[in-house]
Amino acid sequence: MRYILLFWGLPMGSFWSWYLLSVNDMNFGMLFFSRQIHDQVFGLYGHVLGMDPATLPPLVARACLVDTAIIFGILAFRRRREIIGWAKTRRLRYLDGSAPSA
Repeated sequence: MRYILLFWGLPMGSFWSWYLLSVNDMNFGMLFFSRQIHDQVFGLYGHVLGMDPATLPPLVARACLVDTAIIFGILAFRRRREIIGWAKTRRLRYLDGSAPSA
């Protein structure tokens, strides 16, 4: 689990932190977080891909969601026996009436 957080969560968190800070021009005195760099980065990607740079952020967001679903789907598939066992014990506790009331 720590490897998933390291190799998936750290790059995602870094990218979205940069994106949100740069799109709102919260640069804290650093050029890296400025709106000009944001526009240049997406302009470069748009030029390379032959697309309008304004259409790229929703595509990146969709790609991140699909990647997240794939990664957690693989994780759930690998731990399916643990998940099924947890669900069975939870269901049995509920049927026995020993489940905590909310």
